[in-house]
Amino acid sequence: MKAITITQESEPIQLVDIDKPSVSGDTCLVKLTASALNRRDQWIREGMYPGIQFGTVLGSDGCGLVEKGPADWMDKEVIINPNVDWGNDPEVQSSTYSVLGMPTNGTLAEYIAIPAHRLQEKPAHLSDEEAAALPLAALTAFRATIKKGRSKAGKRVLVTGAGGGVSQFAIAFALASGADVYVTSGSDAKIEKVKEMGVIGGFNYKNESWEKEASKLGGFETIVDSAGGNQLNNYLKIVKPAGRIIMYGSTTGHPEKVDVFRLFWSQAQIMGSTMGSDDEFVEMLEWINKYQIKPTLDQVYEPDDYLKAFDRFNAPDHYGKIVLRF
Repeated sequence: MKAITITQESEPIQLVDIDKPSVSGDTCLVKLTASALNRRDQWIREGMYPGIQFGTVLGSDGCGLVEKGPADWMDKEVIINPNVDWGNDPEVQSSTYSVLGMPTNGTLAEYIAIPAHRLQEKPAHLSDEEAAALPLAALTAFRATIKKGRSKAGKRVLVTGAGGGVSQFAIAFALASGADVYVTSGSDAKIEKVKEMGVIGGFNYKNESWEKEASKLGGFETIVDSAGGNQLNNYLKIVKPAGRIIMYGSTTGHPEKVDVFRLFWSQAQIMGSTMGSDDEFVEMLEWINKYQIKPTLDQVYEPDDYLKAFDRFNAPDHYGKIVLRF
């Protein structure tokens, strides 16, 4: 079967032929129809991810059809929960936690062997490509925005970095909760685009005084952020007293300093968030189905164009999820 693996070649990711996995017992053989890329996959390609194991099939997100396995799963259209050993504590992952696609073989392949308890039925209103875009990004966004961020009607929410896969879901969940949603982006075009989803307004973070404009609104109860870096102090200026700053990434690195006085005086909370529990994965899908949420797809590629798909991450106009159709 075709699979995209991490190698020690000059181009670290390669489309190769490997053996189709065999299954028995409660393990299912899923014929993958679509798989989505995440920033994590690109970081692995660039050697910027810890614990890289060469020969591993990449990919955390997938949709497909069960070809072998327990009778109650046969021939069902499914999506895959990418959590591996979250553990029993709903508040935090276990010390052995990992995500499909490193070190466990992932979804960028024609087939995957996966325990039946990792499967959920595909939302009926989504195409295979749309469903494949859900697992990692939607789970991350749901935990950060709804569970930790407590987005709800009557609250004002700021989602940073509009255009990325997780931020798109964060916007969708915040809107579904009834909150008043705003965004930041380095692109005025992307800000205008997300307004089509129901976003009220946005701020271009390339404008050095964007936070002054944002502060005129009276502050945000929740700020959902993946950038980190020196913007953190701007968030502290615009978060409401006792508000929450939820951080699920650090694409711009560490802040040079933190305005600790503003932090404690505002009674604000800075909270970390990573992925989500298995129960939250089920709850996330309930929201997807209830509110008929659809992901934004940037582009869909064939497996032979996998390098183009990976390179698309670095394009300045990248907007939404990138999917491979197997």
